[in-house]
This record gives sequence, structure tokens and C-alpha cells, in this order.
Amino acid sequence: MIILYNPPSSASRKPHLPMSLLAVASLLERKYEYEIIDGNLVDDPVARMIEIGKTKKVTAIGVTVMPGPQLNHAVPHSQRLKAALPDVPIVWGGYFPSQHDDTVLREDYVDFCVRSQGEQTFLELVRVLDKGGALSSIPGLSYKENRNIKKNPNRALIPLDDLPGWPYEKIPMPRYLHKQYLGNRVGTHNTSFGCPFACNFCAVVGMSNRRWLAESPARMARIVKFQHDRYGADAIQFHDMDFFISEPRTAEFAERISGLEMSWWALGRVDELMRYSEATWKKMKTSGLKMVFSGAESGSNELLKRMNKGGQATAELTLELAKRMKSFGIVPEFSFVMGNPPDPLEDIRATFAFIRRIKRVNPHTEVILYIYTPVPLEGTLYEEARAMGFKFPETLAEWVSGDWRKFSIRRDPHTPWINPRIKRAVRGFESVLNAYYPTVTDKKLTGFKRTVLRLLGGWRYHTRFYWLPLELRAFHKFFRYQRPETTGF
Repeated sequence: MIILYNPPSSASRKPHLPMSLLAVASLLERKYEYEIIDGNLVDDPVARMIEIGKTKKVTAIGVTVMPGPQLNHAVPHSQRLKAALPDVPIVWGGYFPSQHDDTVLREDYVDFCVRSQGEQTFLELVRVLDKGGALSSIPGLSYKENRNIKKNPNRALIPLDDLPGWPYEKIPMPRYLHKQYLGNRVGTHNTSFGCPFACNFCAVVGMSNRRWLAESPARMARIVKFQHDRYGADAIQFHDMDFFISEPRTAEFAERISGLEMSWWALGRVDELMRYSEATWKKMKTSGLKMVFSGAESGSNELLKRMNKGGQATAELTLELAKRMKSFGIVPEFSFVMGNPPDPLEDIRATFAFIRRIKRVNPHTEVILYIYTPVPLEGTLYEEARAMGFKFPETLAEWVSGDWRKFSIRRDPHTPWINPRIKRAVRGFESVLNAYYPTVTDKKLTGFKRTVLRLLGGWRYHTRFYWLPLELRAFHKFFRYQRPETTGF
């Protein structure tokens, strides 16, 4: 028996499709008995896993771990599991252990780390644990040997069309379809792995080594149609790190799903979307594209170069994309990485001014603000961060302590150059911006409430007085309204 565990991924425990575990399970299918346990759905998932371990022979427990809430649960849950089932190997995979395998394997309650694309690596590990063999023969695996940490060479990435389809029948799929702006039953999929660019604030670079592997348009459309026909999905979100790398792929996919009348959302770079032809934009619009998330990151071309954004990324292109998407009636979502060293306050002020320019071009633009958080990747910003005194925790106990819990979800990065004044500046601007430009995705905020909110935020927005907007916080407390995902200081 193999247990695949998805720790709770949000404070609300809203279930998100455990795509990484479905991908791993697809290779276990018909080879090993397994069970997927989602901590977002089970009241006491650890008790459930211990119960399985007491009644069946468990070869391994695979835990997927993202930074943030998942990490904060994965640590104590893995400790409980190891205490109750000391002979069962615990395997971590996902973004966090791929970046911090040394830190993870220093703990006695985690036995293995699967790095990067983990489907084949995990399968080979299970075979060795089940039948014997050499751990050193498994690419992409980190493990302990005589108290020393061993790191096998990276595994060559596997084309996604060469991997089997996901076993949706092994999970309560209807519970993962949610009502929101895109539709009443919104599904989820991931059509690619990695990204060919090398932004030096992004964890994906280390995961994929600048490779981008994509499903074919035929496979993409087949999966979307399956979710539509089998589970009644009327919209879908694509959580690729970059969906739009290939224009021909996007255009063919849009043509293939145009008859389903499904809305969709995906992520893509500003410069690549601006290269798309008018014909492709029309196909995307006709097929149901409703919203696109892009990392605008900064309004400074100099800083974009320092971030190593690559391509033709410029602030001017961001403005052009906002204008272009307005003409097609597609909502742009732009994220910004703020508070970059060495002068974080000036960086934030410049970003505020640029966001105001975007709103003049396209008032419906969604704006999501993040504070810069270093990733363990050699590059200009990380080197500057270390020079200013930043360093990562050396134990998982530190990672799940109060200060670092906030770091991993970009709420309070706990970096030496971010002071209370900067935090208050970001929080105030967010409150004013979200009041004067209420998100178009909030269908409940209508009529009188929207008008009052805009009036409350208007005088502050026009006078650029963002400091301590207590009246806006009071309004939100008594008349809660939806806001784009924020830094949440």
C-alpha cells in the first residue's frame, strides 16, 4: 500500500485539486495499491493514515509540500506519522523539498526527497523499497546514507504526452469544482511543466532548469472535454507556470474547445502575449478565455533587467497588453514584486505610480501585490539580499516558526530591508486601490455598496493619501467584499 498525502493548503481548507498527487498516482496505477488522502477534506488525515498503517503494510507515504500552509502542516504531520509508524518511509516531493532538500533531510522524520518532476522518481523509489535495489540508481532522488545526505543527479524531464492520464476516479472530483467568477463548476488542470525563462526571483527555474514541456492541444482539449462531460465543469483554470509559450499550441487548443462554451483562465508572460496575432486573440476570446494572469513585476525597465525577466519584457509592453485585453473584453491580472533591494521604499513608490497608469488604461485590471522574497537561486537580487543580511533557516522548525510562516506565504517576508513603514505603505495603498477599483470578479458587490466603496476610496486615491485607511477597513469588516489576492499585511 502506498499513501499519497496532500496537506491542507489554505487556512480555509478549501479543497484544490491535488494535481501533483494525481500525476504521481497515474504511474502507480495498476502497479501498486494506493490511496490519496487530502488534508483539505479529511478532519484528521494523520489519524486516517495511521489507521491504514496499522492494518496494512505501507511501503511509503508520499507527501507533496508547497511553501506556506502546506509546509506548516507537513512538518507536524510528518512528525506524528513517523512517531506512530517508525518503519514506514516518509517521502517529500514538490517545490519546497526540491529547493531545500538539505534542510528537509536533516530531520529524522523525513527519509527521502523527490526533486523536480517526480512521477518516475517516486515510482522507482517505491520499487526499490518494495523489492530491493540501489537508491543511488534513481535520478532526482535525495536521501540519507549513514547520516550523510546524498543527492543523485537530476532526472531528464519526461514529455507530458508520454505520461498516462490522471486517475480522477480515485478522488471525490465533484468536491474540487468551485463556483467563482469564471463559472458555477470550475475545474482545474496543468498542461505544462517548467518555464524556459530565468527570472531570478522565481522558484520554477531551479525546478525545471529552463525547460518547458507541454501537452499537445489534442490531449489538452480531451481532458477539458472529459471534465466538462463527466463532471459538469463549465469553466477551467490552467495553473501552468506559463501556458502561452507556444502560440500555435494555444491557437489549436482554442479551436478545439470553442464548441464547449467553457470559460477559462491561464498564466502567461506579457511579452509573449503581445506577440500573439489578432487572429489568435480572436480564437482565444471565442473559445471562452475570460482572464489572464501575468507577472508584470515592476514598472521599471531597469529593475526588470535586474530580475532577469528576459525576452522583451518592458513596462511599456505591460501597458499595451492592458489596452489590448480591454479591446477583447478579457480581464488582465497583473502581479507586482515590490520592495526589492537595495532601495525598497523607492521601488514601492515607483510601482504605485505605474499601477495608477495601468488603471487609467484599463480600469478592470486586477492588481496583486507581493513583497519580494528571495529564492535559493544564484542571481542579482538573491546576491543583494544575502549581502544585506538575509539567510534561509537551517531547520524545518525555524521554517514553521512565526516569522518564517509569514515569509513563505509572502505576507511578511521578514527580510532585513523591509521595515514597518514599508509594510504600512503597501497595506494602505492596497486598501485604497481595492476600494476605488472594486474587483470585477465580485458578483455580490453591486449597486449601493459598490458606489459607497468607490466614494470612500475615491478621495484618498485622487489625493494619493494612502496612510492608515481606517474607514476602508471598517467598511470591509461590516460589508465584506472580495479583493484580489494580496500580501495581506
